[in-house]
Amino acid sequence: MFEKGWARLADRGRRKFGAARTCGVTRSPEAIEPFAKSISPELWSEAAAFAENLRKKGATKLAVLPVKLGGGGRYDLLYFLTRFLRPRVVVETGVAAGYSTQAILKAIQVNGSGCLYSSDFPYFRLDQPEQYIGILVDDDLKANWELFIQGDAKNLRQIASKIDRVDLIHYDSDKTYRGRKSALKILQPLLSQNAVIVMDDIQDNSFFYDYVRDTTRSWHVFDAGGKLVGLIGL
Repeated sequence: MFEKGWARLADRGRRKFGAARTCGVTRSPEAIEPFAKSISPELWSEAAAFAENLRKKGATKLAVLPVKLGGGGRYDLLYFLTRFLRPRVVVETGVAAGYSTQAILKAIQVNGSGCLYSSDFPYFRLDQPEQYIGILVDDDLKANWELFIQGDAKNLRQIASKIDRVDLIHYDSDKTYRGRKSALKILQPLLSQNAVIVMDDIQDNSFFYDYVRDTTRSWHVFDAGGKLVGLIGL
């Protein structure tokens, strides 16, 4: 508990001084739809239709549960990227109900190839919390999925030992600066030449901007309904 408290205090400091530290690399957020349409209008239309169906399915299924689970991120973008990039290996952190997991796995199924490795940690305040992880994921998609539920520190090392590359990363777990840094440190050596990284809630601290400051790769910041999503690659 002390360790988590210290991480939060350190993160507050990074929020406070983030503007000065990231001076010269911040930029105005873009809308996701025009960006995706500029790459492939057809694939974006497919992704948008999928996302709308998943939104309705998720709302219906989660409404009858005895607990309240968090909503999904920009799973339309994740479906689009997975379809467009056709990645062999995808790693995501943060599964929760499974909106993003369902999106990635469905796109993998349509592509006809690929595997998803997911890192999560059960909601410890719930009774038998493991049953809720990825509850929205269809059974016919699970053959291409490996789920690890001991927290990122252990999970990502286990995942890294099983794979020889990562083509797409979706980071949506520990939002502290240290959490993001630790995860990328483990996965960085495995990134393929054209790997793409998607990171949710980058407005929380300066990690994303500090990270892209040291890269020559293209990067984007997207408006996600009051929050910011960062993308590296493409």
